Amino acid sequence: MKDDSSIIEKKAPGINGMFMFCLNMAVLACCAGGMLYFGIRLENGINTKMSGAMLGLLGSIIGLVVPFIQAGIKILRPNEALVLTLFGSYYGTLKGAGIFFVNPFAQAVYPLHAGASSGCISEDSKNSAKSSSSQAASAKKKISLKAMTLNNDKQKVNDALGNPIVVGIVVVWKVTNTAKALFNVDNFVEFLSIQCDSALRNIVRLYPYDSSDEDGEKSLRGSSLEVADKLKDEIQQKVEIAGLDILEAKITHLSYAPEIAPVMLQRQQAVAVVAARQYIVDSAVGMVEMALEKLSEKNIVNLDEERKAAMVSNLMVVLCANKETQPIVNAGSLY
Repeated sequence: MKDDSSIIEKKAPGINGMFMFCLNMAVLACCAGGMLYFGIRLENGINTKMSGAMLGLLGSIIGLVVPFIQAGIKILRPNEALVLTLFGSYYGTLKGAGIFFVNPFAQAVYPLHAGASSGCISEDSKNSAKSSSSQAASAKKKISLKAMTLNNDKQKVNDALGNPIVVGIVVVWKVTNTAKALFNVDNFVEFLSIQCDSALRNIVRLYPYDSSDEDGEKSLRGSSLEVADKLKDEIQQKVEIAGLDILEAKITHLSYAPEIAPVMLQRQQAVAVVAARQYIVDSAVGMVEMALEKLSEKNIVNLDEERKAAMVSNLMVVLCANKETQPIVNAGSLY
């Protein structure tokens, strides 16, 4: 028994469709002209037996042969494909713009196309998918080979630290193996959506939402390019069986879940305030050190340890204060 999971895409055998189309039109024209001629002969009573037989023969050709040839003519536009089966077996795939003629008994197949998508596809995507499904049905079940976009709904996922976050992704993809897309999975769009959901959860849980610059740890917010590459590779590995090619996968929305968003905002503000204070203190210490060194080098004033401590304290207050200080000028003696 043949293993359908290892199906390989192949070109459907056929001949020049334009030649068969012209031949079909020529046969139709000849038969119509012949029927008119023998109809006139029959009406005039000239050799009625022969004229009646010829009318029946030409009518049979128009009713059977012409539709039979017409059934084998397939027309494709750019970036379209048509998958054909013959008596239940995979017959081949037609690709490329043009007119083709194949076995008239070969039937075009097309699966359910996102008409009943999973819950992780947005409503807009569902509507567009239904529209594209109806268009595909009216276009003789052709498959689009164009690059398409899948925009999943935002999902709540736990990051590496266990914090619930809301993530949304967009995936750019296209069909590269039509045989796998039709015969290995029931609905390749829904299959892609589910695999995107699974891959997103697997990747997000490996990174924290954010990390400080000192730690050097990779995060979802700070390492977006690396996360996008890993997400693309993860999805590609999962949809290989469906004959799909992932061109791009990026996170379009990233935020904390509503239940912890206010707390995490306060935490971020606190971290920012501490970092700013640390920078101010480091800069102030450097300025005080520079001031003491300059005073000592140029012998402007000689200060004992107690006076140095007082000067350092005053300078630190001036440099680190949130508001402008009000200095007190000593117009008397230094001591």
